[in-house]
Amino acid sequence: MKWTYHKFGELSGHEVYEMLKLRVDVFIVEQNCAYHEVDGHDYDAIHIFCTDEEGLAAYARLLPASVKYLDPSIGRVIIREDRRGTGLAHILMERSVDFVINNWKPDRIRLQAQHHLVGFYEKHGFNAITEPYDDGGIPHVDMYLSVE
Repeated sequence: MKWTYHKFGELSGHEVYEMLKLRVDVFIVEQNCAYHEVDGHDYDAIHIFCTDEEGLAAYARLLPASVKYLDPSIGRVIIREDRRGTGLAHILMERSVDFVINNWKPDRIRLQAQHHLVGFYEKHGFNAITEPYDDGGIPHVDMYLSVE
């Protein structure tokens, strides 16, 4: 497993393709959710890639404060289907939170979670701050991690 962190301008065309393909495969095709996956925020993000012999295995997008929300946020958290259930998602979240804390020094970190994944994010210190709401036909909640 290889972990890399990229600004958008550092990504190769191949990496951009693999990132967008995985995001579309999971969020649009697998979850049957038509929404604007390419939302304009990728340019300002840090993109975390975990690759293995099969290609892109895990991915997350980190947005600095004031890009999408007042606080920095973690989003587009994805594990390739054949790597789910291996603990890789927990490693991805640990690396994402560590990057945000160590590089941006926020008071809190925000994320928008699919409601069925609230327990997963709670294991990483996030707390729901909203009731479930519909986003593209999938129940979501907003969550925050307070940084001590």
